[in-house]
Amino acid sequence: MNCGGNPSQKCGAGSRMSVYALGDLTIYPVPEIQKTDLPGKWEYKGCLAEGSTKKIWKYQSILTKTNSPTECLSRCSRFGFMAGGMEYGIECYCGDVVDIETNGGAARPESECKTTCSGDPRYLCGSGARLTWYEWSLTDPLYKWTYASGNAAGSYKFFVPGVVVPLMTNVGVNGKITFVEKAGTGPPNSTGAFELDPSLAGDFSKAWRTMRGLKTDVFCSAGLTLPDKAGRQITIGGWSGTSTFGVRLYTPDGSPGTTSINDWQENAAEVRLQKGRWYPSGMIMSNGSMLIVGGEEGSNGDPVPSVEILPRTGPVIEMDWLLRTDPNNLYPFLYVLPGGGIFVGYYNEARILDPATLDTVRTLPQIPGNVNNPGAGRTYPLEGAAMMMPQKAPYTEPVTILICGGSTTGAATATDNCVSIEPENPSSNWTIERMPSQRVMPCITALPDGTYLIANGAKQGVAGFGLANTPNLNAVLYDPSKPVNERMTVMANTTIARMYHSEAVLMQDGRVLISGSDPQSANYPQEYRVEVFEPAYVTSGLPRPSFTIADNDWAYGSEHTITVTAGNTANMRASLMGAVSSTHGNSMGQRTIFPAISCAGNSCTITAPPDSKVCPPGWFQLFILDGVTPSSSTWVRVGGDPAKLGNWPQSKSFTLPGI
Repeated sequence: MNCGGNPSQKCGAGSRMSVYALGDLTIYPVPEIQKTDLPGKWEYKGCLAEGSTKKIWKYQSILTKTNSPTECLSRCSRFGFMAGGMEYGIECYCGDVVDIETNGGAARPESECKTTCSGDPRYLCGSGARLTWYEWSLTDPLYKWTYASGNAAGSYKFFVPGVVVPLMTNVGVNGKITFVEKAGTGPPNSTGAFELDPSLAGDFSKAWRTMRGLKTDVFCSAGLTLPDKAGRQITIGGWSGTSTFGVRLYTPDGSPGTTSINDWQENAAEVRLQKGRWYPSGMIMSNGSMLIVGGEEGSNGDPVPSVEILPRTGPVIEMDWLLRTDPNNLYPFLYVLPGGGIFVGYYNEARILDPATLDTVRTLPQIPGNVNNPGAGRTYPLEGAAMMMPQKAPYTEPVTILICGGSTTGAATATDNCVSIEPENPSSNWTIERMPSQRVMPCITALPDGTYLIANGAKQGVAGFGLANTPNLNAVLYDPSKPVNERMTVMANTTIARMYHSEAVLMQDGRVLISGSDPQSANYPQEYRVEVFEPAYVTSGLPRPSFTIADNDWAYGSEHTITVTAGNTANMRASLMGAVSSTHGNSMGQRTIFPAISCAGNSCTITAPPDSKVCPPGWFQLFILDGVTPSSSTWVRVGGDPAKLGNWPQSKSFTLPGI
């Protein structure tokens, strides 16, 4: 047709356009459904209408410039989703095949999916309320979860009525378990500290001991077991004012079935942190000192983006990465790596610090989040949980860090995956493994057979008072000896919601003590009841091995003889489980080590780990395993007390065990 402004020139025609370009003109074919050359094992299924009341798949990503079948489906499969589709040209959705029927999806003619993809104009990406729909081939699934039943699923059991809603729990070297609470949680006259004797759980009147000595509020403090010869427990920091500077010590005494008398000791005027800290983390360094990291000034105050050493060796060191990521970096995950560096996981980042200067040696790749929100976090208040995976003699394999669960800012969408990395491997990146359900505020407990129990938490929300709902009542067992994406087994369920301020610790008999929950919500009460989770190695009914040992103070590389009093020594293993302080999904002190062991008859020789990098000095529960079945444990100390904490602090307010 002639141009209206210049009839001597042509300006297209009906449904036709005269096209001009600066430079080379790229001509695209008429867009079509992409059915071939799809990533991985994706297969095209058709055009799908959304349900009448809700979206088919809840995980939505808006990709205004990059949406395409390749981009969207690669995103879905990376996070373990085996169904996905594109809508409105710019929207990518990930989910499960079962969601189609559950949420009212319906197949529609292919012609109704006719909007061009924003990231690849060759292809169509759904339309209004229409999804171009794909599924991953079921012949090669992205994950394989095991659903245990009967004894194989383990069991939750009521253990003992509680007297406290704990903030933190510790299994002591005296065989008893300490509970400390946030001030004001329990009755008005509560001392805030109690000790449970598991051997007396059947007699409530004798099971609990009231402890005294706490003078400041332990609310959201850090905790550790010290490598001194008494195995003292310490809590560090707290809530508001003087409490944030708090340093509190308890020397475990007595033994199961016998009376303990020691109390907590504290004098904030004489022994205190350099900086007040609410929500800090603590770690025993390879030199035996304590590293204290991060926190806030108290009561949602300004950040404290620094680290300090106890006993004090110098001023605090400011960390720009803590300042930049506040307030989503609280209770960071800390581990001494076998190469000597210090792993720090915080918010959605991780790095390795030099143990001498605490400078950053290496910044690790960003920690993946949710499929629709890569910025999801892993530390409080977007709270997940972390573990160091087992180290095994001769300690030549790279160590792996595992982080499970978490949440997002804004929508508070709980995370449904675990991620892992070999931090000392320069080429390593995060591996994503989808979990059977979403979980924020989980607790993970390392078990003596090298597996990990994931329990507690919620399916939506973030950590804090009244900020989460839909408790996750299911336990999941993570077994790192299995192939990636086949490591999770769905175990037994509890009936008790364990939300904010819940804990899980390994008892000496191999069961897991489950406690706490203080969401301060009308829907979920404060939880005093104490449960145990019995893993399958308990519920199986198989006979438990047992042993005796004379020497519980081990130097690095030393050999120690045990006498096996029950069990088959032909393929016997031993495990060392680090003493843990459990709070806010953080198991401070956790470490799982399988030392070398050799047996002749009923006598076995265990070789202690070689150095303080493989095994920072500290107290460990020593188990032996006959096949998959562990014994009860005996406490041993590995590496001594190189920082001479037994002579610290120099204050008459504290009883010192000496060196």
